[in-house]
Amino acid sequence: MLTPGQMAPDFTLPRDDGTLVTLSALRGRPVVIFTYGADGTPTCTNEVMEFNTLAPQFAALGVDVLGLSKDTVAKHAKFRTKMGITLPLLSDGSQMMEAWGAYGEKLFFGKLVQGVLRQTFLIDANGTLEHIWKVDRVKDHAAEVLAHLQARA
Repeated sequence: MLTPGQMAPDFTLPRDDGTLVTLSALRGRPVVIFTYGADGTPTCTNEVMEFNTLAPQFAALGVDVLGLSKDTVAKHAKFRTKMGITLPLLSDGSQMMEAWGAYGEKLFFGKLVQGVLRQTFLIDANGTLEHIWKVDRVKDHAAEVLAHLQARA
């Protein structure tokens, strides 16, 4: 399990346009990574769209924002086009999410299942995990992350 203060484990994952994103290549700027279950589901769509709406404010603070789910690159590309999403959406078979503690057992409609654990990670410009949010409510979560960044600026 990751904790604030430790170096964020590096990864290289494909994004919605087929290019690769390597976390260590983003050093020099803070990075926000939010994990979500699936493109097109109501709650996940709301979460992605809230981060997308606030993307210009994150960018004004010099922060890169990345969405991450198990969906394929093709599904991400279709979702981005349909919804007008400008944020990069990364695809992970669950290995990165498992390593980061964002994939595992959870209750889903009263059943214990394996799946994406909705979390948001803030990595500072040096690659250190600064903050981890375990997200119970999607509504206004992106604004909460933005407010945290604004308060530290």
